[in-house]
Amino acid sequence: MATLFIGGTWRTGSSSEQREVVNPFDQSVVAKVDEATVEDVAAAVGAARAAFDAGEWSGTPAAERGALLRRVADLLVRDREDIARLETLDTGKTVRESRQDVDDVASVFRYYADLADEDPGRLVDAGRPDVVSRVVYEPVGVCALITPWNYPLLQVSWKVAPALAAGTTIVVKPSEVTPLTTVRLTELLEEAGVPAGVVNLVLGGGEVGAAMVEHPDVDMVSFTGGLGTGRSVLRAAAETVKKVTVELGGKNPNIVFADVDLETAVDNALTAVFLHSGQVCSAGTRLIVQDEIHDEFVAAVAGRAERIRLGNGFDPAAESGPLVSEQHRARVEEYVATGVREGARLVTGGRRPGEPELAGGFFYLPTVFADCRRDMRIVQEESFGPVLTVERFTTEEEAIALGNDTHYGLAGAVWTADTPRAERVARALRHGTVWINDFGPYLPQAEWGGYGRSGNGRELGPSGLAEYREAKHIWHNTAPAPARWFTG
Repeated sequence: MATLFIGGTWRTGSSSEQREVVNPFDQSVVAKVDEATVEDVAAAVGAARAAFDAGEWSGTPAAERGALLRRVADLLVRDREDIARLETLDTGKTVRESRQDVDDVASVFRYYADLADEDPGRLVDAGRPDVVSRVVYEPVGVCALITPWNYPLLQVSWKVAPALAAGTTIVVKPSEVTPLTTVRLTELLEEAGVPAGVVNLVLGGGEVGAAMVEHPDVDMVSFTGGLGTGRSVLRAAAETVKKVTVELGGKNPNIVFADVDLETAVDNALTAVFLHSGQVCSAGTRLIVQDEIHDEFVAAVAGRAERIRLGNGFDPAAESGPLVSEQHRARVEEYVATGVREGARLVTGGRRPGEPELAGGFFYLPTVFADCRRDMRIVQEESFGPVLTVERFTTEEEAIALGNDTHYGLAGAVWTADTPRAERVARALRHGTVWINDFGPYLPQAEWGGYGRSGNGRELGPSGLAEYREAKHIWHNTAPAPARWFTG
């Protein structure tokens, strides 16, 4: 089956090359997908450009664009089990997580369906009775959407739904490691009736993404992924002064004061860092605990971490799956080795599991480091794996300083029974999302993005739609007359 979608037609790549998609649980080949070439990217961008310039989609009433997004949401609900299965085969995560992802994606499409026609612009008082001054919002043009491997379906929905609601045309590239649910979503968009050329899908590695970013007919780039690649995207887009939104991960503090309910805080600390084997940009990998409860808290977290059941994502007893690839596991292993060299105390984990039934997959044990210092690489750099570092603090001011001691600024949390203190700390933390006595929830209605090296721009919420729009000021002089500026 052809897996590139260009100009309303499914087709193979011009090179006829394919890539195997591997199940992280047992390394079995799940599917083979077509590899795009630079020529295929040019064709996809050309189709998106022609469709945008023709004006069919951008000229479609916003309410009708919203209706199409609602149809997509309904199709996601209809095919929930099949899509969740694909997501688990692709990523290795538990099918329970995958089902939640599909539900969340449907909610994102419904949110932007409702938002599509809620902002017609505004009138501006020009101070003259003969002038009507309006600010209107128009689609930015052709958008290149590049998504990561950890939440392939969810992350693509955060881009596709607002882009289509705004009236843009798009070229989508998922991670080459996890393309299957993006292919499936494209099929649903086609079934929902998206016009030819409005949605285009190319598959492949970094050279495909680079060709998208560099193409002069692309007006806007939205990228989610690693810091290094994000810097390359920003540099390449600068050549043609494209509009760019990038979300580049985080090193997220989870601050725990001594007055918390210990069981609740420990339980949530586990979820914060070990959900999806830590392969979450907002994972609470940096635990910062007040002195009075530090030792008890570390012991409780480590004890619970040792009881996390690893396994096949389709096994109802499995609580966490494998890492996404051998290459990524090797990266996590090097990260852990760095922590040992730096003098952090390895409390638990730090190795592959020994169970024979897990030997064929890319598994790594939940790992906890204590006695960590803020200058350690493992405290400052993102592992993107099931690795928790623990620091300690004494005062509120010290907790805030530690929480902000990062080049990133995506998310963070504060746990305390003292509500005024919780609000003070939340306001002081320079992170795009801050949870109080919780960790992880998000809403389609609320903006998502980070400070510092976590990126620029925002996804979700009204700002997520604004990223795909340009503001235009229209000045209408209803009684034109000579200006008489020049007298000659």
